[in-house]
Amino acid sequence: MMRIAVTGATGFVGGHLLPRLIEAGHEVRALTRKPKARCAGITWIDGALNDDTALARLCEGCDAVIHVAGVVSADFAGFDAGNRLGTLAIVRAAETAGATRFVHISSLAAREPQLSMYGASKHAAEDVVTASSLDWRIVRPTAIYGPEDTGMLDIFRMAKHGFVVLPPTGSMSVIHVDDLCRLIVALTESPDGRVLYEADDGVPGGWTHREFAAALGKAMDRKGIALPMSKSVLSIASRLDVLFRGKNAKLTADRVGYLTHPDWTIAPGHRVPATLWTPQIATQAGLANTANWYREHRWL
Repeated sequence: MMRIAVTGATGFVGGHLLPRLIEAGHEVRALTRKPKARCAGITWIDGALNDDTALARLCEGCDAVIHVAGVVSADFAGFDAGNRLGTLAIVRAAETAGATRFVHISSLAAREPQLSMYGASKHAAEDVVTASSLDWRIVRPTAIYGPEDTGMLDIFRMAKHGFVVLPPTGSMSVIHVDDLCRLIVALTESPDGRVLYEADDGVPGGWTHREFAAALGKAMDRKGIALPMSKSVLSIASRLDVLFRGKNAKLTADRVGYLTHPDWTIAPGHRVPATLWTPQIATQAGLANTANWYREHRWL
């Protein structure tokens, strides 16, 4: 059993991760900005990444830290504060507390920092981790989906009507949140550190946009036609999204930068060794499961 500190515990990935850590027999300390009800196996620590006192309490006596928290939509200052500086704060807290094992949840966007402010901030956060004295492990997930996810909800809503708007060319990879959480637990328990992995669903070469649109359509009992849009058209759409949804906009100008990159599949040299972890959820079945969850909870 390990005592493990978790940031981002109240988010999409964190919410799926906590039960898996408890099932594995670990004791969990989890950071939260809002009061939480008591839960067996979890000690909630009130605070945020800009609260050094809370981070010290979070990491005190812990064997490992799993850093899930991050910002996905902001301006430059917001990305820097939430991703680079937030990571720096938790790394320093872990070093001070002696919690040597550190699992950092990054993003495939960090591989191409020139494309977006988000990717640049995630790349900078990785640099903070690798420069530390910690026994670090970094995982760059591909596009994460699953029940309770709001990030990909809009494309499920499009697929409900038989179409999915995507860039005209390129390939992408995805990963179910439960597969990702199994990997995070495996990395936390593994004695092998100072490694960087990219994780996907195991489909060689990923999915073309047309293939993924068809898979989404099948999950929604529709044909699933990909509607290709150029970067210039997506840029106009992003301005409209911000105009109508403000801070809740999903298609921001920053996201257009990396969405239109032609290759969001994992690099073979960073594939997770099969001896450590392999994905268990076939994407077609995972998409159908996610669609059913959305329907049951009236998100669609």
